[in-house]
Amino acid sequence: MFDQDNNLEALAGAIKSWGKALGFSHVGITDIELAGAKQHYKAWIEKGFHGAMDYMAKHENKRTEPAELIAGTLRVISVRMDYLPPEARDAEQVLKESEQAFISRYALGRDYHKVLRSRLQKLCDKIQSKLASHQLDNFQYRVFTDSAPVMEVALAEKAGLGWRGKHTLLLSREAGSWFFLGEIYINLPLPIDTPLANHCGTCTACMDICPTQAIVGPYEVDARRCISYLTIELKTSIPEEFRPLIGNRIYGCDDCQLACPWNRFGQITQMDDFQVRHGLDDISLVELFSWDEATFIKKMAGSAIYRIGHEQWLRNIAVSLGNAATTNAVLSALKLRINDPSALVREHVAWALQQHHIAV
Repeated sequence: MFDQDNNLEALAGAIKSWGKALGFSHVGITDIELAGAKQHYKAWIEKGFHGAMDYMAKHENKRTEPAELIAGTLRVISVRMDYLPPEARDAEQVLKESEQAFISRYALGRDYHKVLRSRLQKLCDKIQSKLASHQLDNFQYRVFTDSAPVMEVALAEKAGLGWRGKHTLLLSREAGSWFFLGEIYINLPLPIDTPLANHCGTCTACMDICPTQAIVGPYEVDARRCISYLTIELKTSIPEEFRPLIGNRIYGCDDCQLACPWNRFGQITQMDDFQVRHGLDDISLVELFSWDEATFIKKMAGSAIYRIGHEQWLRNIAVSLGNAATTNAVLSALKLRINDPSALVREHVAWALQQHHIAV
């Protein structure tokens, strides 16, 4: 028979070994008590810091009480997968070149949702197979990768993967913050791991560097000011006050991570899926602005960028072209889209041309 204590301890160890073999850099296990995180989250929502992300304000109990989301959940397996691509052009250098496009490092390769979800499912298959060998067939689980109301940072922190940095991302002494998180909700009372101490100290590098001052206090981000929110989550016009501050960032923003001292320990990914695709680590704004919708769909298929769509892609690039050095190539690219079918694109193109003192 299955010895509850001894075998659960052994199973937890096996899960961590299987996870490492599947490409996860760290695997931890936690219980589902999130009272402290729930209080902080509720206050964040009440301040309106979630902006237009209405889904963040929904399903509060399911988000902060895992057993409300998936009945029977007793533990959460939290995993980390490093994504920093090898041989990518230096991010800080790209940010200095106004005619080049900056894309957040996590989006240079294949869509992480698909990669992590597949590996997490394989880990569940391993667990299920192990339990079946002990004639146990009541294993219930659910895999998550940034795809449901899950407090992934809070859970990862409790599982001992790291601590929440002042920029609200998870930080690890061994890997900085250049990694994805994933979770498996399970109904097994596995032994849990010990959380780590916070090692941010008095450092405020992430807060100081933020171009839009979106980190309004330690461990608190006003998403409405965040460039990642403005270029990815916001589907309407980008507020004019933030457009000059976006610079050449057309998809996401890594400034807080680039400034963080712990990221000198960032680990290069071992996953081929996260290798740079289509030269997105060093490509001009003008070239990307020339893509028609068919080209965008073809090149961005399988990328996290695909979900923002061609119209929002052009909106973002138009803003960055407005911030670029005034050259014939930049002006010509913008003028070609003055009469774009999209009112959203036309608005941002007109603004960009005005930055170059071209009346529209």
